[in-house]
Amino acid sequence: MEKRTPLYDTHVALGGKMVPFGGYLMPVQYPAGVIAEHMAVREKAGLFDVSHMAELLLEGPDALANLQWLVTADLSKMTDGQVKYAMLCNERGGIVDDLVVCRQGPEKYLLVVNAGNHEKDAEWVSSRLTGGVRFSDISDQVAQLALQGPKSGDILKKICAEADIPEKYYRFNDHVTLRCKGGDVEALVSQTGYTGEFGFELYCPADRAADLWNTLLEAGAPEGLLPCGLGARDTLRLEAAMPLYGHEMDDDVSPKEAGLPCKLDGKDFLGREAIIARGAPAVKRVGLKVTGRGIVREHCDLYYPGGDKVGRTTSGTHCPFLGYGAAMGYVDLTAAEPGTALEADVRGRRIPVEVVPLPFYKITR
Repeated sequence: MEKRTPLYDTHVALGGKMVPFGGYLMPVQYPAGVIAEHMAVREKAGLFDVSHMAELLLEGPDALANLQWLVTADLSKMTDGQVKYAMLCNERGGIVDDLVVCRQGPEKYLLVVNAGNHEKDAEWVSSRLTGGVRFSDISDQVAQLALQGPKSGDILKKICAEADIPEKYYRFNDHVTLRCKGGDVEALVSQTGYTGEFGFELYCPADRAADLWNTLLEAGAPEGLLPCGLGARDTLRLEAAMPLYGHEMDDDVSPKEAGLPCKLDGKDFLGREAIIARGAPAVKRVGLKVTGRGIVREHCDLYYPGGDKVGRTTSGTHCPFLGYGAAMGYVDLTAAEPGTALEADVRGRRIPVEVVPLPFYKITR
């Protein structure tokens, strides 16, 4: 039985097409459609319900020491209000999950993890804690909304003090007062997202999610704000070459193979020695531009034209803003050079693709 986010009834009322995802019933799209929602985020603004994501809280004098061992990133120089991208690794060097860490205080860290890995991550972290640290799974108490797009800052200014809006990427402000229907809402506001676009993620009490959602939609209407579903979220993250757990990474793929930030010459962490022991990766995550006719999706084998197999795709779709089909995948190092011509096997039909640099789309921050 799939769970429902606090905004389920709101999505249904807006005509959202609900589908199972990460253990929840989530809107894949609204009546405007995936392409319109995608373009709204690139050109104006879009609003996503991402309350299916899980929030884990570590507090206490040994919270930092525990996290330093559990995650790949070095958190020792983080300051209050800073966000860091990191991964949890297993003893084999594979990725348990990727996550963001928010430092709310010197002894208080918020971890935001993937919905599909919620229970797995909660058990992984809580079972490995030692010393003076308290673990809390606060996911059911928190709703998360993502306001993304070049107009998102203008919209947010309408419901809060401009000084409360984080000015820099991967920074957040806590205890921000948002003026909403039904009364003020206190939220954590971070300049983060999963679209490759300028934008914010807002964490608020679950019972006030609908008030905040409706307030934002009304405030953003003059700017062209649209409610957006998982379909647009996936096409947007693919254009930005952002990896998705279960596609570009899993329990067997190491951060180095995935081409994700992971320093091995600094602090120690769980899985570090195994990653070092693996040696230099034999494959590389690459971008693929479709040069033939058709859409290349995940799980397509990749070949030299008329020749040997050199890899596989992990994600793929048509990119609405870029106007062409694109995919990500892993290929042998000999086939990883940009400009290399390959073929993707799509249900027995070979579709020409070309290796291109990642990301496909990037804004200047």
